[in-house]
Amino acid sequence: MARVYVSIGSNVDRYQHITASLDALRAYFGELVLSRVYESESVGFEGDNFLNLAAGFNCKLDISGLSILLRQIEHDNGRRRDGPKFGPRTLDIDILTYDDVIGVVDGVELPREEITLNAFVLLPLTDIAPTQKHPSIGKTYAQLWDAYDQVKQKLWPVNFLWKESVISSPE
Repeated sequence: MARVYVSIGSNVDRYQHITASLDALRAYFGELVLSRVYESESVGFEGDNFLNLAAGFNCKLDISGLSILLRQIEHDNGRRRDGPKFGPRTLDIDILTYDDVIGVVDGVELPREEITLNAFVLLPLTDIAPTQKHPSIGKTYAQLWDAYDQVKQKLWPVNFLWKESVISSPE
């Protein structure tokens, strides 16, 4: 069984789609480890703010099967792929890591490059796996966050309830 970390984001009906994605992931994979939920400005285009978080879980699917399942969850939540690459998203779920796999497998780049490029990916991943090492860089996510330019992309934790529990708060 592989340990998988994914990034989840939405800037259209954000709370609804993030909740639906967590429900679907829990239904397929069982226990989830969740970061705080962060709000951030859109990156690469002018648009509404995003909500982002990271989730970790154990997975029996291979990378191809996982990718197909995540695309289906996105599709079930109204994700359209016929728009611009950088644009509004009802739901975006990206595989960040799949165990320590490195390279392009079944069209999926692992580990995902956005881990080191975007605060809205790196900080949530640091929340749930601070001592885990980036498969190709060899530094922990906490070390990568400490070295990251934390001023260039602004994000802040927000209140988020799921399954009648607080999974995120600004404190």
